[in-house]
Amino acid sequence: MEPRILIIETSGQPGVVALAAGERLLGEQRLNESRRHARDLAPMVSALLAKQGWRARELEGVFVSRGPGSYTGLRVGVMSAKTLAYATGARLLALDTFPAIVRQAPSTANIVDVVADAQQDKLYVQRFRRQSPDAWEATALAITPFADWLATLTPDVAVIGPGLTGIETRLPATVLVAPREDWQPRAASLLALGMERWRRGDRDDPFAVEPLYLRPSSAEEKWSQR
Repeated sequence: MEPRILIIETSGQPGVVALAAGERLLGEQRLNESRRHARDLAPMVSALLAKQGWRARELEGVFVSRGPGSYTGLRVGVMSAKTLAYATGARLLALDTFPAIVRQAPSTANIVDVVADAQQDKLYVQRFRRQSPDAWEATALAITPFADWLATLTPDVAVIGPGLTGIETRLPATVLVAPREDWQPRAASLLALGMERWRRGDRDDPFAVEPLYLRPSSAEEKWSQR
């Protein structure tokens, strides 16, 4: 029997929750951009489960996008996934968001930079090189000033990711920019990434999983400077 999987993605706006049976995506629902993920997430998961006729305790896996991305959104999504996995005994898999997004890059792109906003004119950046149609080799995730990242772009590098919002007009005309509808992580991409780990028998410890931030939030930085 195909495992029953819940997918939670709250790294950006809008977030999404979805259900899958093995590699088959059964249904998904976007979170309301104008409202808080904390208020919408639990009722939306409950509604999706009811639509499939599933109970929470029948879930076998919980896949959660762990970032980088929105600090508040990630905290809500990751904590919800950890709590649900612990309560139901489902296998928890925390998935890096950028490897999911790169799967949405144009098929003609062999070198792809995935970017997200890191504030203060900086970006989260990770470069991927295609090894096969569905396999990528990645550099380490880093926070880079926009100007420094721009200097690394050559005509053979494609760019994708939520960090393109607001900066796409600042990019050289020679750079291949993925279609806007592909910038945010999709449930299907997270499912494919998660099922690769699932088949290997991986599972993450609900007590150890944390969002992928790389740096403190702006509020935390201001507090430390007091």
